[in-house]
Amino acid sequence: MTVFLPRTALLTGGIAVAAALTLSACGAAPDDKATTADGKSAATATSAADFGGLDALVKAAKKEGTLHAIALPRDWANYGALIDGFTKKYGIKIEVESPDGTSQDEINAVTSRKGQDRAPDVLDLGSSFALSAAQQGLLAPYKVTAFGDLPAGQKDSAGRWYNDYGGYISIGCDAKKVKECPTTFKDLLKPQYKGQVALNGNPTKSGSAFGGVYAASLASGGSFDDIQPGLDFFAKLKKNGNYTPVESTPATVEKGETPISIDWDYLNAGYADEFKSKGVDWKVSVPSDGQFSQYYSQAVNKDAPHPAAARLWQEYLYSAEGQNLWLKGYARPVLMPAMEKAGTLDKTAAAKLPAVSGTPSFPTEDQQSKAKTALAQGWGKAVSG
Repeated sequence: MTVFLPRTALLTGGIAVAAALTLSACGAAPDDKATTADGKSAATATSAADFGGLDALVKAAKKEGTLHAIALPRDWANYGALIDGFTKKYGIKIEVESPDGTSQDEINAVTSRKGQDRAPDVLDLGSSFALSAAQQGLLAPYKVTAFGDLPAGQKDSAGRWYNDYGGYISIGCDAKKVKECPTTFKDLLKPQYKGQVALNGNPTKSGSAFGGVYAASLASGGSFDDIQPGLDFFAKLKKNGNYTPVESTPATVEKGETPISIDWDYLNAGYADEFKSKGVDWKVSVPSDGQFSQYYSQAVNKDAPHPAAARLWQEYLYSAEGQNLWLKGYARPVLMPAMEKAGTLDKTAAAKLPAVSGTPSFPTEDQQSKAKTALAQGWGKAVSG
């Protein structure tokens, strides 16, 4: 079964991080500079047209001069190029705090910094967290110009969030340290992989690790309604000594601590490029027995201190330029079908995507919530001892 869910996403907790974010914040949010001569405010604009057009939005955003974001690693899905491209195009500085933070860290910052000038303007969230943030009333309804081209199942009808880029759970492997790289979840149980199999994070906190457990469940007879087989899989992996609690990063791979990593294909594929110059032969495969894919979602903080820049950032991300930059980072942009039809898709970048087959399907909000609850209750027990 193939599945599309949506980056690192904290499912529970986050108290310590929230406290740290609160302590680092200072000052009140600036007065809303993004108001047109006829009194239209960017903070309440639900589209560029609603604000007087894209040119008016650009003018207001440039006046603000800054965009504040949290948890956007430059090496994640080519975000470095997106950040640089936006700044070059509009002259607006993007400040990224805690680039390795999680989705819940972002939500914590929104709630703990409300009314402060260090609150995040925009959010890049795992889909289940975008749903949660919308339910909490934290997101501003804003429909980008390309909103109509977004598939119905990939957006909130009110425009509070919409999916942006996605990928498949994959298995990355250091072919110089692992004699025979695994290509399926079943392979991962083989005794030859003792102490070598890692996740990119804790699944109760990380969207990629959450996806890894979901994929393992699908490979083990589970379903969107039942993630327990995935927990059982990792319990077995832990029991036979194959699972390592070291959370994989490029640094742990280079050190040889996590020679096998379960992660998004766009991250593993990007690492493969990065590692070539460092002597690491990183192989990537999408496991045929547990094809699970996921999108992340974009949103604007309802109380964004830079409301015009926040909305312009969304317009940039959903332009052909922005979508193709994600594609160059091996991520599958949500507008890929529409761009292919319009002839604006970067075909060279698309041809480099890891091979997969089948049509993605997606768990519902209730199924995701149920899976999150099961993980919160069972993950510690599955991998303890």
